[in-house]
Amino acid sequence: MAMIGVTRLDYYDDMWKLESTATVVALVKGEDGRTGLVLDRTVFHPQGGGQPADTGFVGVAGSEVKFVVQDVRSKDGVVYHYGLVENSGEEWEEEFEKGREVVLHVDESRRKLNSRIHSAGHLLDACMKNVGLGELKPSKGYHFPQGPYVEYIGIVPQKDLQSKQKELELEANALISRGGKVFVAVVSYEEACKLCGEDLPDYIPKDSTPRIVKLGNNPACPCGGTHVSDISEMISVTVSQIRTKKGLTKVFYNVGP
Repeated sequence: MAMIGVTRLDYYDDMWKLESTATVVALVKGEDGRTGLVLDRTVFHPQGGGQPADTGFVGVAGSEVKFVVQDVRSKDGVVYHYGLVENSGEEWEEEFEKGREVVLHVDESRRKLNSRIHSAGHLLDACMKNVGLGELKPSKGYHFPQGPYVEYIGIVPQKDLQSKQKELELEANALISRGGKVFVAVVSYEEACKLCGEDLPDYIPKDSTPRIVKLGNNPACPCGGTHVSDISEMISVTVSQIRTKKGLTKVFYNVGP
C-alpha cells in the first residue's frame, strides 16, 4: 500500500462540531480483520489519552450506503475508522473508493458524555490543589464511562482519605456551579508553559506546538481530547473513592446524568 498521509483532526479546532465532510484516502483491512476507512480529515475522536473513541457513521451523498463507525484508532498520525457497512450490495467498496467525498456524523450523546467525563478529570486536577493536595502530580487519566479515575504520583495519608474525598467532591461541584469558559488551542511551547503555570510535562518536546485545555481561571494542561464548552456543562461530579497504593493515588469519580 502507498504511504498514507497524516489525518487532519478537525475536532482540534472545533470540539462541538459533530458533522463534516471528508475525502476517502483508503479502505483497509486491520491486522484483526476489521474493515477500516481512512479519510483525509475527521471529526471522530480516536481512542487515546484516556478517552474512548467516538462512534457514528460515514455516508455518501445520494446513496443509502452507510459505513457504521464502531471504533476509531490512530497510528503514526493516521486515523482508522473501523466498522461495518449497512444497506450495501456486493459492490459497496465502490461507494468508498479513493477520492470519494463522504459525510461524517458523530454520535452526539456519546461525544457529550465522553467530553463531560474527560473535562471532569481535568477539573479534579485543579481541585486537588485547592484542597491541599497540590504536591500530588497527575500521571494519567482513565476517562471511560465505566469507572473513570485520575491517577497521581504521591500518596494521601490513610487517615485523610475520607475527608479529602468529601472535600474534593464539594470543591468540584462548587466550581461547576460557578461555571467558566473552557479554552482550547494549539500554541507555542513558550505560551503553553505560561498557561500551564510553567509546569509542562517532560514528554512535551520543546520544539513542539502543544494543544492545551484551560478550564475557567484554572491553570491549563496539555490535552488532545474533547471537552465541554463551559465548566457548568459537567452538571455534577461524584468522587466515589480515593485509593492509595505503591506511591500512587487514584481518585475515582463520575459525572451526573
